[in-house]
Amino acid sequence: MSVLLWQPSKKRVEKSQLTAFIHAANRRFGAAVDDYASLRQWSVAAAPEFWRLVWETCGIIGDGPGAVVVDDIRKMPGARWFPEARLNFAENLLRRNDDGDAIVFWGEDKVKRRLSFAELHGLVSRAQQALTAAGVGVGDRVAGYLPNIPEAVIFMLAASSLGAIWSSASPDFGVQGVLDRFGQIAPKVLVAADGYFYSGKSHDSLEKLAAIVPGIPSLAAVVIVPYTAERADLAAVPKATHLADFIAPFAAKAVAFTRLPFGHPLYVMYSSGTTGAPKCIVHSAGGALIQQLKEHRLHCDVRRDDRVFYFTTCGWMMWNWLVAGLAAEATLLLYDGNPSARDGNILFDFADAEGMTLFGTSAKWIDAIAKMGLEPIKTHDLSTVRTICSTGSVLAPEGFDYVYAKIKADVQLASISGGTDIISCFMLGNPNGPVYRGEIQARGLGMKVEVYDDSGTPVEGAKGELVCSQAFPSMPVGFWHDDSGEKYHAAYFDKYPGVWCHGDWVELTPTGGIVVYGRSDATLNPGGVRIGTAEIYRQVEQIDEVLESLVIGQDWSADVRVVLFVRLRPGVTLTPELEARIKKRIRDNTTPRHVPAKIVQVDDIPRTKSGKIVELAVRDVVHGRAVKNKEALANPEALDLFRDRRELTD
Repeated sequence: MSVLLWQPSKKRVEKSQLTAFIHAANRRFGAAVDDYASLRQWSVAAAPEFWRLVWETCGIIGDGPGAVVVDDIRKMPGARWFPEARLNFAENLLRRNDDGDAIVFWGEDKVKRRLSFAELHGLVSRAQQALTAAGVGVGDRVAGYLPNIPEAVIFMLAASSLGAIWSSASPDFGVQGVLDRFGQIAPKVLVAADGYFYSGKSHDSLEKLAAIVPGIPSLAAVVIVPYTAERADLAAVPKATHLADFIAPFAAKAVAFTRLPFGHPLYVMYSSGTTGAPKCIVHSAGGALIQQLKEHRLHCDVRRDDRVFYFTTCGWMMWNWLVAGLAAEATLLLYDGNPSARDGNILFDFADAEGMTLFGTSAKWIDAIAKMGLEPIKTHDLSTVRTICSTGSVLAPEGFDYVYAKIKADVQLASISGGTDIISCFMLGNPNGPVYRGEIQARGLGMKVEVYDDSGTPVEGAKGELVCSQAFPSMPVGFWHDDSGEKYHAAYFDKYPGVWCHGDWVELTPTGGIVVYGRSDATLNPGGVRIGTAEIYRQVEQIDEVLESLVIGQDWSADVRVVLFVRLRPGVTLTPELEARIKKRIRDNTTPRHVPAKIVQVDDIPRTKSGKIVELAVRDVVHGRAVKNKEALANPEALDLFRDRRELTD
């Protein structure tokens, strides 16, 4: 039975942009909707009208929307959205030009900066002119190898203002990881910082850049942003110039915006790449803009002068999602560094200091600060925080409990899920609706999200594959160097022809919410019964001695057995008593099939740069198979801890 944790006040519902949108749908199209559930049904059944209304109510700037919203919504992939419209992404994000805060930046406790919208305009103008002088034009690529600093936003906006394509990676990527990504798309300009801070220490990037730049022969210029040093020695980095010198010849003036078709490429994003070279996923300017505006304004109720934060790096799609807050005329709060600085308090310090309204983070971080025993509800004000968003992995029911008991009682907790593939969400928050323990609030508006069983039949109240059975604007334009579309089709449409299969193992609840059980390609199959890994994590990680865990299925005796790896608190050893306690908790709260056949202690658990644990890579190591792209991992050395484990031989 669903446990209610929070619901919005009547006043909050009346004032929300979602409520205003419902009234607009009824006025403009006679939609006859009165709540989120009926609005979602209408948004799918009358998708062209819905997306036209999003364009109008969000005030998208451009030539359009035109007479046609979508040419054939049943065509997946291949539907063309707003084929008559022309727009520029940067023009929509730079709609404000005043003295209000556009960006507030904290780099741990080392650096603080503040830019007004007018100052942001000026810097984008100078960067735009400098990129033009470097030969950047429509369709060229500009790459960022940057911490989450203001220059990442500035150069993304400058590139997109010209119709160029932006792609970024965080500076903790190694040389091969950067070459595996940027080497595929042949950027004309690379923008990089001299280094970055983490846990109070300075980390150099110039040595890696000296090896990266020769591996990307397409580069005409390399721009170095000062961050850890005032003016670093660039002698070892080919084609490098200091940012100040790059923009020095150009004075700020009005930014010129090149309007292009709705489907013109804006971003190249990358799959995690743990099973091979990362796929280069191309997203359109129009698709990213309209989808992210919908999510900021309708699902998160972000409005002018709100202060929006998400803990992210420039290598994760949440950075791209965050910066779209500018289109809602909100202030971006950027943070770079260790989120657990100041004994885990720095992000809450940031929230209080800057009046944060949306606090975005990962489920893993929420679990980590819970394990640390933090109680921000006692130590911080947080009165301005209306919404807390969590993503990156499944937020356990106990994570919901912790947020409401230890962080803030009156807040919308929006567990959200989607991904790099769609640069947005399939399921996320509903500011007008209740929050139930362990459930994502709602399926996204305009997204025909369903749950299919193996035969392709929609089911409710049963576990199955998350699918989207109707086209939507933020589907990728395609994959880079995939002219036939074969790789794109194979990634999402092979399982159910004409239907997007996302690879999540989920269940629709009677409340209209969703429970996520993990990745469907990582589900366990002991005795032929499919088990979601998140069902096991939810139990194991409530045990105080366990810091984190990872579970796989090991091929064994013509079947699959469940193997659980645990990272324990310093000084704790996996004793028979602790092992028995872990198994009992899993058995008591799930089923006997969930109980691991083996529990193995490890010192570290491998994860991607964005913090996701890599079950498939560990499964490959355990079975003696090669992991094809270790550069995608933040800690690839951790894989060695799983190789040739004696415990797994009997």
